Amino acid sequence: MKKALPYSIAGILAVFGFVTLYLSGSVILDLFGIRAKEGNYVLFVVWANFISSILYLVAAVGFIKLKTWTLRPLGVSVLVLLLAFAGLFIHIYTGGIYETKTIGAMVFRIIVTSVFTALAYFMISERNK
Repeated sequence: MKKALPYSIAGILAVFGFVTLYLSGSVILDLFGIRAKEGNYVLFVVWANFISSILYLVAAVGFIKLKTWTLRPLGVSVLVLLLAFAGLFIHIYTGGIYETKTIGAMVFRIIVTSVFTALAYFMISERNK
């Protein structure tokens, strides 16, 4: 029973990671004509999501094994996303084209990643002290 919560979190994180990997990878590689469907995407934001997806999958393994290093990939992911978000605002301010939904999606992703990071801290790092 003690492992049920870490496994559940790892499962959710892995699904989130695989979906993000699929979507961002599809835009980067233009699979299935997805670029045209996405409209005015911002490539560095897509790359930030792609990098985060890999970090989510690494962290999911860490959750399963209850390793203290799980916090690192999630923390790096939050940092990457925050830098991309700041870059997005610079991009917007300088007149770059973008989709309005990108702002909401970035806020959502930063919040979700921060929640996973907090869970890793309180469930794994604090537990192993």
